[in-house]
Amino acid sequence: MTRTKKSPSGNKSITDVARLAGVSITTVSRVINKVGAVKEKNRSRVIDAVKELKFQPSIFAQRLATGKSNVVALLIPRYEGVFYSFYALELIRATGTLCEAFKLDLLLHLTDSHAKAPLNLRGAGGLIFSDIIGTRYQIEEALKAGIPCVVINNNVEDLPVSCVSVDNLGGAKQAVNYLVNLGHKRIAHISGDISTQAAAKRLEGYVAALRDNKIPVREDYILKTDYSRGQARSAAERLFKMPEPPTAVFVASDSMALEVMAVARELGKNIPADLSIVGFDDNPSGLYGPVALTTVRQPLIQMAEEGVKELNRLMNSKKGIAPKKIILPTELVVRESCRTI
Repeated sequence: MTRTKKSPSGNKSITDVARLAGVSITTVSRVINKVGAVKEKNRSRVIDAVKELKFQPSIFAQRLATGKSNVVALLIPRYEGVFYSFYALELIRATGTLCEAFKLDLLLHLTDSHAKAPLNLRGAGGLIFSDIIGTRYQIEEALKAGIPCVVINNNVEDLPVSCVSVDNLGGAKQAVNYLVNLGHKRIAHISGDISTQAAAKRLEGYVAALRDNKIPVREDYILKTDYSRGQARSAAERLFKMPEPPTAVFVASDSMALEVMAVARELGKNIPADLSIVGFDDNPSGLYGPVALTTVRQPLIQMAEEGVKELNRLMNSKKGIAPKKIILPTELVVRESCRTI
């Protein structure tokens, strides 16, 4: 006689559910994983047994049964201060919230653009790449492996991958046109790291807006940085020391714009009397400085949410479905850091 080993109290197994419902383990598995046909009376018995036993199915067992993984990996380029970054924290928060709504497990993975390491994300059902900074080869690798993936904050036109990005060029043009309409002609730009598409497009938009308004583009008014506050400080000091300093500056991020404000105060300058400033991001910290920062709002939360929605669509669709390219609009938010001249 063979005895069935009982599960410890509070740790019920699928065998316990099958025994109580009077059906086979296969039937229980089909009901739990919503796979295959099951008679309605048997389905009801299984559901009642699950409730009575307070049975919690194993996530790993479900993946084995369905052949699908509900793990989503969010890949963010590693850089100094990433966990103090408004951009990164907003993406993580919004991605995590929507993954929870879709019952997806979120895995955070920091990538090193210099390591050129292959993807090692076994068990991931889908990938969200936050920008492409030395990680294009990983996207190509994922596409070849048939792993559903989405790129956010970068519109990749030459790869068959879904993308959700922001109209950085249009946002930059909004900022510069606003300054021109206030009467400014000596307008500088402190850029971010132009190896990123966002910074490159903001620089492109700055140049395009000047040319549209018949204002000469001065190379000495373009100061390129790596998005850090340290380099923003150096750029601001150079601006204020120029023989013919600009009357306005468009800065590629709010955190850098706030550093420009700090340098101005240290040098006894007044914002906006001595320099008008427009940032980019709509970081809440821009509201609490000595002067509320005029900025270009980019929809970071919406971008992350659209990325999760698109990845969920790809994960639940047949292979070969066409990718989407989504570009979200920006909005100029006028506050106190600019003046008419």
